[in-house]
Amino acid sequence: MEKQGSAFGINGIAGMLIATVLLLSILAGLTTAAIITQQATAQQSYEVKDPLSIQRIGPDLANETHVVIHGAPVGGDTLHKYQFEQ
Repeated sequence: MEKQGSAFGINGIAGMLIATVLLLSILAGLTTAAIITQQATAQQSYEVKDPLSIQRIGPDLANETHVVIHGAPVGGDTLHKYQFEQ
């Protein structure tokens, strides 16, 4: 009786090569995205406005209104309340 193979069952060297190429392409994509994000973030500077009114204990993200970031926002972060200035 012959054994029928599966359409998704790639065994041997071909499967190993496909898996290796897939993992290396994912690694290259994530590395490229990390480098682009780091370069964009390195161009930003920040300052703290009115530091004496910052509370030690308070609601989460409440003190973020005191931070002013000079530069364009990086990514699609909408949770934080930082002020961006160009």
